[in-house]
Amino acid sequence: MERKLKIKKIAIVSVAVFGLGLGGCVPVALTALGVGMATGVSHELGGMVYKTFTAPQAQVKQASFGALHRMQIKVVKARHDGSTETITAKAADREIEIELEALTPATTRMMVTATKDGGVLRDSATATEIILQTERYVGNT
Repeated sequence: MERKLKIKKIAIVSVAVFGLGLGGCVPVALTALGVGMATGVSHELGGMVYKTFTAPQAQVKQASFGALHRMQIKVVKARHDGSTETITAKAADREIEIELEALTPATTRMMVTATKDGGVLRDSATATEIILQTERYVGNT
C-alpha cells in the first residue's frame, strides 16, 4: 500500500514538473486554435495570414478596399498580374500587402502580410483583422 502511494506521488510530481516546462506553449496553442478555428482564418508561422473565400476576385477586392477604409489604412498601390491582384497599404509603421489570387471564377484566396521595421517583424494580429473585416464586407455584398 505504501509503495503504491509513493509511486502515485512520483507520478504527480513528474506531471507537474513536465507541465511547467510546457507552460508557455499552452497559451500560444490555445490562441492559435481559438483564432484559427473560430474564425476560419489560417496562420503560417511566417506571419502570413490567409483565407479562401467562395466569392469572385472582384468581390473580395472590393471588400478588401472597404475593410482597409473602415480601418483607416491608406492604400498605396494596387496592381494586377495574371490571376493575382496585389494591394499595398500603410498604417502607422506597418506595411501591408494583400494578395488576392483567383483560384476559380467563384473562389479567391486572400493572403495578408503586415510587416514592421522594414519587414523584420510580422504582425499577424493586424493581418488577421484585415481578413476578418474583409469577410464582413464579403458577407454584406
